[in-house]
Parts: sequence; structure tokens; C-alpha cells
Amino acid sequence: MTPIWKLGAEPVVGSPFEPGCRRDVLVVGAGLTGLATALMLRREGLDVAIVEAGEVAGRASGANTGKLTVLQGAVLSSLRRHHSAPLTRAYAEANLEGMEWLTATAEELGVPFSRRAAYSYAQTPGGVDDIDAELRAALEAGLHVRRVEPDQLAQSPFPIVDAVALDGQVAIDPQRIAVALAQAFLREGGVLHTGVRVTRVHAVPTAAVETTAGYASAGQVVLATAMPITDRGLYFTKVRGLRSSCVAFTTDGPLPEGLYLAVDGETKSVRSVTPADGPADAAQLIVAGNGFPVGRAASPRAAVNGLVSWTRHHFPGAEPVAWWSAQDYESHDLMPFVGAMPRGLGRIRFATGYAKWGLSNAPAAALRLTAEITRVPRRLRPDWMNVISTRFTVPADLARGGVENFRVGWEAASGWIGAQAVPTPVPRPVEGEGVVASRGGHPVGISTVEGRTRAVSAVCPHLGGVLRWNDAELTWDCPLHASRFTADGCRIEGPALSDLQRLPRVPGEEIEHEPGASLRSEPDGDR
Repeated sequence: MTPIWKLGAEPVVGSPFEPGCRRDVLVVGAGLTGLATALMLRREGLDVAIVEAGEVAGRASGANTGKLTVLQGAVLSSLRRHHSAPLTRAYAEANLEGMEWLTATAEELGVPFSRRAAYSYAQTPGGVDDIDAELRAALEAGLHVRRVEPDQLAQSPFPIVDAVALDGQVAIDPQRIAVALAQAFLREGGVLHTGVRVTRVHAVPTAAVETTAGYASAGQVVLATAMPITDRGLYFTKVRGLRSSCVAFTTDGPLPEGLYLAVDGETKSVRSVTPADGPADAAQLIVAGNGFPVGRAASPRAAVNGLVSWTRHHFPGAEPVAWWSAQDYESHDLMPFVGAMPRGLGRIRFATGYAKWGLSNAPAAALRLTAEITRVPRRLRPDWMNVISTRFTVPADLARGGVENFRVGWEAASGWIGAQAVPTPVPRPVEGEGVVASRGGHPVGISTVEGRTRAVSAVCPHLGGVLRWNDAELTWDCPLHASRFTADGCRIEGPALSDLQRLPRVPGEEIEHEPGASLRSEPDGDR
């Protein structure tokens, strides 16, 4: 489950955390948003430190497909259906500026990339109307898109009924650019602390964070954590967590030259890997898609297997060599949230809701955050920043949010009901499987990974949702707001800030035991 971008990659070494230190800006998270924001602010002369729970680009920033494009499937037409033309154009301009900043910085730092055409394509005749809508929205937003000629469609190894294209887009190694940004930040005097988890954020009496290594304060705190790790603003109710899988293949056959994304059916994202934009010695083709809301898929493993089957069918001889998954968040109004955190007194800022398009949205967010923190007058900021910052919620946004939050309530109720229907004892799960059962009325997650059977609380510490087993990544995932945990309960990502409770062995219950044994239920008082 390691992305090909990370194979053989050297970690960026930070410095020990200094409890009690004060900075101009503390950035939480060393993904692309955090790294770009920190580098921009450091180049403005501010004293900046990054605090990262894991490693540089440890999550989505280092686990995407490396497609940097403003033509993003059906995003522009979806925005235009529910928002004004100026707002849709502002989104496109933000992504263009984010893309321009990242490519210029890549050239400065010696990170190679390739220029290609990006294609939004229809897999079936039913998707032609979607292509029409995307073409109209993109042209209205000022992009120089074109309709793809039929003879070019016929040359594709996979089904393309219709397509719109945008030339001059970019394929890049996302891990390599993230590492280069981190190294540039350190060279310019920035401070990086890895392996330090932020557990709480304060706005009074000053902006500050509590971490697993101590306390630190700052003039500003930037939460670049995909999902904000504070409930101020209730952004966990305004976005939904989405998960997609990627599979890398070796193949001797012909490869697509462009960057492809389907607008209909089960989404398929296709790109080749060349020496100019990735580790072509490890794989030559990446196929991604078959996404789903976190914690709500019956079998994430089946989604991965579906990508493999589809690729083998359309690219004979292709063999999978690596697969991985990544998570991002989509806002209910389809626009990223960037700026000051409500009830943060202007001292806490954040960015979220990129909907899997972080390679362009993250630097765009960093540009806006930097303008706000350095107090660039609004009249001197790009028009897109002012348009996006003054947008209004429209009825369609409320409707989507209402549907999603109804689903969250349904998942919360059905999770608890379902857990009670499976009391312990239960058969020991086979290798790679997990089950939620009730021990004394409390949902317990029981799984077997690498020959070891574990029991943890199956209740998410964020808002009490009952977790579900992810049979592809062998994790416990929350269907409410997309927090995720390892098989033994360690927090991975999401709004939850603590690990799951690891349940001790009780009299008569074997957690690490031989196949065929059972996990027995004991009264609450015996736990």
C-alpha cells in the first residue's frame, strides 16, 4: 500500500520540538498546503514552524495521481449549475494561479514535470450531455478548451464516447515536489517538527497549540490538516470525506499520452508515468477511481480489484505492482473553504474541501492565506480571492448539506443498531478481516492482521459513530466524518484527535489466540 512516489524516497529530517517556543506563524500539517504556505510566509520574512504528526506528504499530498490541471472532470459544470458565472470563473482562476505557482517553484527547485493535454471524457453515450456542460462552463470561465475530434477518440485503448481537452496541463511526481518544498523551507530558515501530533488549538489568550511534545504559541496558527482539527466552525458538518484508490502497473503496450478523467459511471482516472514526471522504472501506468464516502463502502477491496480488472481488460499485459488509497474532503457547496476560522479571533486560519484537486487548490489556498496573514490590502489581491471570499450559501448548498447530514444521522443510528445485533462471542476473524460486535452493549472492533487478533473500541472518539472495517487497507473507518484508525486503534486522520481505546483481555476471553476460538462477552463490571 505504498505509493510508487514514495518508493525509495528519503524522509525529510526535522528538528526536535521546542516546548514553550513562540513563532510568528505555526503551520499544522506538512502536506502541500502547509508546505506552500510556510515557504511563502518564510519568504516574506516571518518566523515560521511546521508541526506534523507523521512525515512530509504522509497523506493525500504524497498519494495522489500527480495530475496538475484546471480541467477536473465535471467540476466546472457542477459549480456552474449551482453558482454564478463569476464564482465559477474565480475557482478556475484560483486553480490556474495555484498551478502556475507550483510549476514555477518546481522549475526553481529542479523538480521535473511534463506538459500534457488533460481530458474530461464520457465512457458512455449517457455522458455526452456532461461533456457539453463541461465545455460550456470551461469556456465561460475563460479556459481555452476544445472538443476532441472523433478520430482521436477512436485511438484510445479504453472506451471514450466524447471528450473535452485542455492543453498545457501538468504531470508531476507529488512526493518529489513536496520534499523539495520542505527542503527549500528549511534552507531559508524555517523550522520543521515531524512526529509531533497537535491535540488542541487555542485562540485565547493567544494563538497556541498543545501537542504530544508540549505547548507552543504564535501570532497565527494555520491548520493545513485536510479536515480542520478543531470543531470551531463545525466544518465536519460542511464537508464529506471521500476515498479513492490508485493502482500502478507495468506494461509493454501503448500508453495514453494525456491525463484522463471520466465524467460518468464509475470514475476512472488514467495517466502514464514517464522519466520526466515520475519513477518510470517502477511503473508506467496509473489507474485510479472507484471512489466512495469514507466508511460507507461494503468492500473497499472490491473497488481496488475493480480497477485491476478494468485495466487488464483495456491494457492487455498490464500487471499491478503497487496500490494505495488517499482521502480528501468535498464541501457541500463544492468550493474549498479557506481563510479565518470562525470564533478564532482572526488568529486561526485553515483550508479544506479540495475534492481531490489539491495539487492546484493547495497552492491557491496558500496564496490566499499568505495574503491574509501578511495583510495585503484587498484592492491589491487578485480578483479571484475577493470573489471567493465573499461568496454566499445558496439553496442548493443547503440541500446537499441537508442530505449529507441526514445520511450521517442514519449511519450513526444504524451503526449502533447493527453492533447490538452481533453479541460476543464471535469467531476469530480470518486474516485481513474485521467485525464489529457488542460486548456488554459497547461496540467492539475485532480484527486479525499479520496473524494477530486485536480488540479495540469501535466507537469513534470524535462524535461516537460506530466504525466499519476497511478490508483493503485493514483499518477502522468512521462513516460519519471520515476519521480513520489502524487495526490496533492508532489515529490516522480525520477530525478525531485521539486513538481508540485498546480493550484489555478479560477473564475467559482470548484476544491473541488460535483459529477457531471465540471472543466471549463479559458483564460491564468485569471489564
